[in-house]
Amino acid sequence: MASMSYDRHCAEIVAQTALLSTRLSDADLSAPVPSCPGWTLAQLVRHLGGAHRWVDTIIRTRATGPVPDDLVNDVTGYADVDAAALGAWLTEGAEQLADVLRAAGPDTAVWTVAPGGTPAFWARRMTHETVVHRADATFATARSPAGPAPADRPFAVVEDVAIDALDEWMSFGSLPVVLEPKPRICAFMGAGHSLRFRATDAAPEAAADWLISLEADALTWHRPATGTLATPTTTTVRGALSDLLLLVYGRLPTRGPTPGPVGAHTGPVEITGDLDLLDAWLDAVSFWLKE
Repeated sequence: MASMSYDRHCAEIVAQTALLSTRLSDADLSAPVPSCPGWTLAQLVRHLGGAHRWVDTIIRTRATGPVPDDLVNDVTGYADVDAAALGAWLTEGAEQLADVLRAAGPDTAVWTVAPGGTPAFWARRMTHETVVHRADATFATARSPAGPAPADRPFAVVEDVAIDALDEWMSFGSLPVVLEPKPRICAFMGAGHSLRFRATDAAPEAAADWLISLEADALTWHRPATGTLATPTTTTVRGALSDLLLLVYGRLPTRGPTPGPVGAHTGPVEITGDLDLLDAWLDAVSFWLKE
């Protein structure tokens, strides 16, 4: 269950898009996106705006099966685009999607790419899709010669949005398809292994703490109450909420130095315990990003 309301998700789609749009006015749209190799900033924006319009179609038509996703995945071209026009196009799509979602309500039956089957799934998914691509745009504009210096381009996510995004990630990571087949993660299953993600910058009452258990035939997760864990975990990851989110989405590496634009304004993420387990888990649960 989402920790944020449906109305809040609808509002955040627009709010996060507005934050991303502020990166476009003075940016080089042909700049590469370091966290999305092969894409320019213009192509990143086209991908996100296409995703908004794709979901708009799903909700508006009450689709009961897959809808063509060319708008999402075909980002070829777009070499000569105007920043103001592209920003307006992105804003328009986000606002239209939010309106369509509000009109449909959270419980209408629609097709979804994962368990859910309602607009509530899509409102949450598009909120966090927009958050993560806002990070990508931040990294691209930080490296853009036409943009301000990296010091002027921080990326952060407010606490409740980041927590909800990590909750969604953990939910996707518990789907049975994660283990079909993933030999790297299966080697760790059923032996008492666990991973823990702990935010260092959240209020205590936020319970920004995630425990993943690798059972014999399933990955399960929950947010433990403070001080309730009596046994150590196999691997523990500690860092700011925004950095934990970037790590699970592959924007921060688990090994080696962080690329300059991506690493700007991110604090240290501390990983203790079995790093191979963390890498195997990330490889398994990020399957849906690679499809």
